[in-house]
Amino acid sequence: MKRITIAIDGHSSCGKSTMAKDLAREVGYIYVDTGAMYRCVTLYALRHGLFTDAGIDEDGLRRQLPQIHITFQFNAEAGRPDTYLNGELVERDIRSMEVSSHVSPIATLGFVREAMVAQQQLMGKDKGVVMDGRDIGTVVFPDAELKVFVTASAEVRAQRRYDELKGKGMEADYADILKNVQERDYIDSHREVSPLRKADDAILLDNSAMTIAQQKEWLMERFREAAG
Repeated sequence: MKRITIAIDGHSSCGKSTMAKDLAREVGYIYVDTGAMYRCVTLYALRHGLFTDAGIDEDGLRRQLPQIHITFQFNAEAGRPDTYLNGELVERDIRSMEVSSHVSPIATLGFVREAMVAQQQLMGKDKGVVMDGRDIGTVVFPDAELKVFVTASAEVRAQRRYDELKGKGMEADYADILKNVQERDYIDSHREVSPLRKADDAILLDNSAMTIAQQKEWLMERFREAAG
């Protein structure tokens, strides 16, 4: 089989990261969670007081962006990569509701997206990569051989997010999560820079009623078709 680039886009909490991670491990590809990269920038901004009553301190974030170093290291025990911010393991921190409720405004900033896209394109320049996010098939890798756009109902996605947080022993409120999911959908789809949209040549997957096993099987079939 030839080595290809796989772009998996979709709405928040629709399970695309789980699908992408599992596929990458199964076929021996590199996995890049682009959403985690924007969450890292958000966590940094929260920790350094760059969210103010007047909004995001864009000048401050722009100046400090070169100091934000994001890396992924494979976790053999979990069988998946962990996210590190400036050498610190932040996999748990970036999944908190505080970060979730602040990440969309950060992701709308053009200079942030430009910096992240440049890093993402560098990571995938040699192909053999599975990347998930909001604009992978439209902006980062418009020529990807396999593009999938994943969605599910807001209620299903909120329940999944709730179960995920509770499973990690973190505080969670379903109503708050549902509101956050709906707000992020609107912001992601209406931002001026790289809005969330399905690429014309992407395959649509609504996984509202699918199990993880069914999703894995579906995606593996699409991979075999695209990779020959």
